[in-house]
Amino acid sequence: MNCRISVFLLSIIAASFVLTPRAQAQSTPPPTPADSTLDDTMSASEADAPSSRKLVKWNEYDGKYASIRFGGGLLLEFNAYAQNDESKQQFEMHPQEKLRDHRILIGGKLKFFKRPVTYQFGYMYDGALEVWRVRQSGLMVDVPEILGSLFIGRTKEGFSLNKVMVGYAGWGMERMTMNDAMIPILADGVKWLGHDKKHHMIWNLGFYKDWMSQKESFSTYDHQVVGRIAWLPKMADADKTVLHIGMSARYGVPKDHRIQPRSRPESFTAPYFLDTGKFDADNTKMLGPEVYYRPGSLLIGSEYFFQKVDAPLSGDPFFHGGDVFVSWLPTGEVRTYNTRGGYFNGIVPTRSIFSGGKGAWELVGRFSYTDLDGGTLRGGKFWRITPMVNWHMSGNVRLEMVYGYGSLDRFNVTGGTQFFQTRIQFQL
Repeated sequence: MNCRISVFLLSIIAASFVLTPRAQAQSTPPPTPADSTLDDTMSASEADAPSSRKLVKWNEYDGKYASIRFGGGLLLEFNAYAQNDESKQQFEMHPQEKLRDHRILIGGKLKFFKRPVTYQFGYMYDGALEVWRVRQSGLMVDVPEILGSLFIGRTKEGFSLNKVMVGYAGWGMERMTMNDAMIPILADGVKWLGHDKKHHMIWNLGFYKDWMSQKESFSTYDHQVVGRIAWLPKMADADKTVLHIGMSARYGVPKDHRIQPRSRPESFTAPYFLDTGKFDADNTKMLGPEVYYRPGSLLIGSEYFFQKVDAPLSGDPFFHGGDVFVSWLPTGEVRTYNTRGGYFNGIVPTRSIFSGGKGAWELVGRFSYTDLDGGTLRGGKFWRITPMVNWHMSGNVRLEMVYGYGSLDRFNVTGGTQFFQTRIQFQL
């Protein structure tokens, strides 16, 4: 591990020890009131606004005209594989450790506007490409006249609850294969985030164009329109229950009218198991139903994507895939639900190991499936079952221990692979 990574790693470990329990909770937007399982906060930086004009924490300052908060994160991973003979015919893989993600975040409030305005700037080291990239960055303006807020800048499109969530907050080590194959990680444009408390409705609508991001790896579309709406027939703090039923829709025109759906097998160091290769396409249309149910410390959810590609030369292929999962926190914590963004926050232990507690333990099981065989294309079919354990040592430090078994049907062979994965996660 080089010197830069070591210094950053040590600084986050040190911060985890010195932060008070209250400050640790602020690493994930806390609900209001403190014991609520529903979170009604939202800003461009997903951070709380300080309450006084002073240095309220070592990494946060509140001034007369603006507040500023410095944050960051780091992911270190190790992946190993056990393959049968058929799997080795498809791909040969070897154990590997990798710096997955190293990012710096700056965000806060701008107080010289008449209405609430927050900002964020994200700068990330991309472990896959080994380059620094600008990530989620922009301004969010509260506009109660349209029942919500406007985000202007680089952000997530808004398709899929699991994709909208902060990556560091997810229950799984990776998103499902279909999610990564179909949805770019970011896009540049304008997004309207709305919510109607009276009718328990949440929605977002975004318009995106790649005129500023043409050289970015995520820029696979020239322009796209993305919408998502969710209904919450059950949302009560009294019994800590949330029922979320949603639907996403997307229309996009691929960059240079060429597209290449592909995905790794939910392992960052593995090759692309699923890959259609590049082909001509005029546009893509997608739908994505989603259902999540959270009765207390248990969370059950499922999403499924359907994509139709207007590509006459390739037989107008149709792709689909999704997942179903269950997460349980035997230590009693509850994932808070953001009632303005329509997603779940990360876990903050009742008592971290740095204050004498045992942290929070999370048991997760997931099944995912993706079919990229469509029209004349044979991108492959892949399913994977993944049991895993997450140890949230504090709101800043997390250890993930993962086993998975996956089956790939591609190249006229069906191969089986066992996955052994660990990740240590630090964040401020």
